[in-house]
Amino acid sequence: MQRVTNCILLDKEKVLLLKKPRRGWYAIPGGKMEQGESIKESVVREYQEETELQLIKPSLAGAFTFSVFNDNSVVHEWMMFTFICKDFTGELTEHCNEGELEWVALDNIKYLPMAEGDRKIFEHVLSSEAMLYGSFSYTENYELIKLRLDPTRP
Repeated sequence: MQRVTNCILLDKEKVLLLKKPRRGWYAIPGGKMEQGESIKESVVREYQEETELQLIKPSLAGAFTFSVFNDNSVVHEWMMFTFICKDFTGELTEHCNEGELEWVALDNIKYLPMAEGDRKIFEHVLSSEAMLYGSFSYTENYELIKLRLDPTRP
């Protein structure tokens, strides 16, 4: 099972997001863990590789499993560990190979095109300090089939 880490970096009522060219969806910067890395080492490395920013004291905010289905068969599955961070050093890169980096006002996140699972993660992380655990099931077109969250949200 693939493992990925990402981080919601907050700065002055804004969050740094990555607009992916494939679907035009916004995502939380991060990427795949390397062999032998801790999840914290991975998120710091991946974030710096994509943004040139060095996270300072990121904290784990959520742990999730994702499954992509073709009919009743799983075609892709991964685990994602989402961190939150409010402090960083460095200057944001002008070019990211993964897409376009953009500081987005927190109030505008709910209007952006993104995976529904990411939207649920933002809803929780921006309103609660409790650790969030979840499982998301998608079609191959990334339409949300079902989700389970703990703690549950109304």
